[in-house]
Amino acid sequence: MPLFTAMRTQYNPGMSEASSAKPAFGTVFGEHLPIVRFDGENWSAVEVVPTSSVSFGVAAHCLHYGSECFEGMKAHKQADGSVKTFRANRNIARMRQSAASLHLPIPTTEILEQLVSAAVESNLNIVPDAPGALYLRPNLVGTDLNIGSASKPSKTAALYVIASPVGAYLPPHMLRISVETDIPRTTPQFGQVKCGSNYAMALGVILKANKDHNADQVLFAPGGFIEETGAANFFLLEEGHIITPPLSGSFLHGVTRDSLLQLARKLDWKVEERAVSVEELVNWCARPNAEAALAGTAAILGGVGTLIVRGEDVTVGTGQTGPGTKLLRNMLTEIQVGKRSFEFQD
Repeated sequence: MPLFTAMRTQYNPGMSEASSAKPAFGTVFGEHLPIVRFDGENWSAVEVVPTSSVSFGVAAHCLHYGSECFEGMKAHKQADGSVKTFRANRNIARMRQSAASLHLPIPTTEILEQLVSAAVESNLNIVPDAPGALYLRPNLVGTDLNIGSASKPSKTAALYVIASPVGAYLPPHMLRISVETDIPRTTPQFGQVKCGSNYAMALGVILKANKDHNADQVLFAPGGFIEETGAANFFLLEEGHIITPPLSGSFLHGVTRDSLLQLARKLDWKVEERAVSVEELVNWCARPNAEAALAGTAAILGGVGTLIVRGEDVTVGTGQTGPGTKLLRNMLTEIQVGKRSFEFQD
């Protein structure tokens, strides 16, 4: 169910110029954001403040010892002019899990719902028309001012939600994905935690793959079995059949991943959540109707045209976005903007 529904107003004049110029995904921000703070015992009331006013001390725990986590979700303009978040309750539950794993103060579900609602309401004037959306980035950071607390969690924290009007995240071309079998994306016990250190650990591998093979992303397959890319879940599919690795503590449990699997089951597709070896991956690509795709909140579902395996290009099927990928992506985007009804199971 949507956590927030409101009518959209006109664009803020200060944002319309940036929006029409189609800035890079995630580089334009709303002028205000909601924030709460934890003083060691209690959470403060929600306050909406200028985005530029939020600051932390140079000794803040989050800046030195990685006590931070975040989420990513979207609010979409509906066909009737209202604005609704998409399955934000799943992101809220995942953020509370991330906070617990990092020993940060755990915000209640109610506080997170209030913040998400306030973030949408205070930024209605910059919600773009479909296929754009308002990307919401809740952030939880440890704020203790103590650089001698490496072995202690932060007792204080700040929790706020950034709003960013966005368009397409993926490049317009078919994706080139390098397969990495030696280096894992992150440490197994934190794979399902959405924190910055996970992305930092993957960055070097991604940059090298881009330099050596002109790869857009890296599919991590430690031990020879695929898990996820540096920023999205991974699928093998053809129309009527979809395969993805089973959930584990080694990678993020994507909301988009779950949504796509529910849609595939509704279509009576063969749905498999199981281990996939790199050898099977290569063999799959040789099938005439083979498809591969990345899925995430930002990406939605993007087609993969080429995999780079052991330094060699492997074309996925025809090398173009296949009908299965197109069908699922279209269905999901229609649901997000209210053109198609669907009851997701939580």
